[in-house]
Amino acid sequence: MTLTFAARIEGAEIHCQIGSAQALRDPVFCFSLIAPARVIAGGTLIRAVAGYAEVALPDIPAGGVVQVVVAHEDPGFRPVNRAWLPLGPHLRTRDGVLPLPPLPAGVMMPDQGPVPPPSGDGLRLIPQPFEWHPAEGVLAATGFAVNHPSFDAADALARRFGLPPLCDATGTLVTVDPLPGPTAEAYDLMITPQGLRIVAGDDAGVLYAAITLMTLRETHGGALPCGQISDRPRFGWRGQHLDCARHFYQPATILRLLDLMALCKLNRFHWHFADDEAFRLDVECAPDLWRTTAFRGQDCAVPGVFGGGIRSGGSYSKADVAQVLAHAAALCIAVLPEIEVPAHAFAINRAIPGLRDPQDNGTEVSIQGYRDNILNPAMQATWALLEPLTTEVAALFPIGMLHLGCDELPPGAWEGSPAVGRLKAEQGLEGQDGVQGWAMARLAGHLAAQGIRAAAWEEAAKGNQGGIGHDALLFSWTGQGPGVEAARRGHDVVMCPAQHSYFDMAHSADPADWGASWAAFIGLEDTVNWQPVPLGAEDIAARVVGVQGCYWSEFTTDDAEIEPMIAPRILGLANKAWDRNDSLDGPGLSALAACYGPLFDKIGWQRHRGA
Repeated sequence: MTLTFAARIEGAEIHCQIGSAQALRDPVFCFSLIAPARVIAGGTLIRAVAGYAEVALPDIPAGGVVQVVVAHEDPGFRPVNRAWLPLGPHLRTRDGVLPLPPLPAGVMMPDQGPVPPPSGDGLRLIPQPFEWHPAEGVLAATGFAVNHPSFDAADALARRFGLPPLCDATGTLVTVDPLPGPTAEAYDLMITPQGLRIVAGDDAGVLYAAITLMTLRETHGGALPCGQISDRPRFGWRGQHLDCARHFYQPATILRLLDLMALCKLNRFHWHFADDEAFRLDVECAPDLWRTTAFRGQDCAVPGVFGGGIRSGGSYSKADVAQVLAHAAALCIAVLPEIEVPAHAFAINRAIPGLRDPQDNGTEVSIQGYRDNILNPAMQATWALLEPLTTEVAALFPIGMLHLGCDELPPGAWEGSPAVGRLKAEQGLEGQDGVQGWAMARLAGHLAAQGIRAAAWEEAAKGNQGGIGHDALLFSWTGQGPGVEAARRGHDVVMCPAQHSYFDMAHSADPADWGASWAAFIGLEDTVNWQPVPLGAEDIAARVVGVQGCYWSEFTTDDAEIEPMIAPRILGLANKAWDRNDSLDGPGLSALAACYGPLFDKIGWQRHRGA
């Protein structure tokens, strides 16, 4: 079957052209947009689930072409680049389900010319160290003679990157001594023409010193500049998030991301494996949860939303979790798991009965266009699921923390539920924020009784009874204002403002670029042009425990597409998370990032070249 497919953006409209060499009767055009679609011309919308749509088309004669014009139901969702064209396109016909040729996806990588030599003054290192005292001369070094397990981990990292080995018994001698005092992750590195000395506070400090040496070896062409580095991180939480619910990433891809995080001295991997589209973790307490939702597409509980196509997906086994945890631990990275409640639960509701009030006549719709995507905290079945589920998931991860989600509750949530009405009266709850805050506090309390700390998105602080409480760690994502407010109410906060640290945002306004735009277009310089402790909020400094980058996968159809979205912007995140002195402004970051270009090329990590 020879099929053709093309699409283009014209203003707010998306014009699609479907052709077939053979005659097709009763074809149905299936595809996904970022949000619910409407049909302007060429067919009839017969099914919609969030951004997934099915459009009945007229018969296509042999050699014929049909034109379909669609747009987003909400005029606020205006296409800005190629990522907004139909994802996962296919036809359902009398002859079966037929894939349409996918449109070119991801960042368009230009032909790579000759790699320029490294340039730039100063220490070509990101993140920039706390102190750097240069001295005369250089040390020519390609390998290092040292016996320390952290160097072994760094050597394995170099080899996985395809770089020369770091450890060499005949190489430059390195001595390692302890750094006294409470100096977690800190190190001093002395580089002289005669050799190297590391003084470190712990194994993580030695690892970061080794990664510094590996990096300088590459960015300075094997001629290490002599001097002394005294280095220690600004924040204890230096995170990178990955949404594995909208797109299933192979475990090998996650391990590769962990390697890149280590190169950037990031130390927290936020594993988001549950959302409206799937629950991707093999749990024993609710096997129907992942067995029902791991795959989406035709004849699945969840259709091909967000580029799911005819069938795509997967779930992470206990062995996958163990592999990720072991790999992360060797790189001094802790893994934070996340489930999503009470909203973003469309997949959970499809898999587990009884989580909604059967008398609920509400009409709430999520920002992505989902109906029935919230759990009802007044139903006993909800707690029969969530309490053992959170216990089991938390027990798999040694971090001692579980992220509970709690973002984007749809307006009008639970207003049609008599059971929630009774709950509000019994507990003195006001509005949907009060109900959500009560539910989150109950779940956080369940975890706290087991010695597990809860984490959640910023919305968890809402509610007339004080919100989630229980010393929960909150992530401020819509901006920094909610984080400031939560900190002043006693919460520790991780700052991850979408305007600076959401790497699914397009780099630019160029229609040929790729990504979302609701928060901002985020160029490389934008990743450092902000302050984790905002001006005028110096009183919360002790409560801001870290920063984090986030990558959401609504536009991702292949694992490799994340690479030029994350790089080189992850360098800005790394510097913001580590550098106590805010040494790099936007132009300074861009200059240093250019020095990293050849290193990214050597390790085979694609990078956006237009930032």
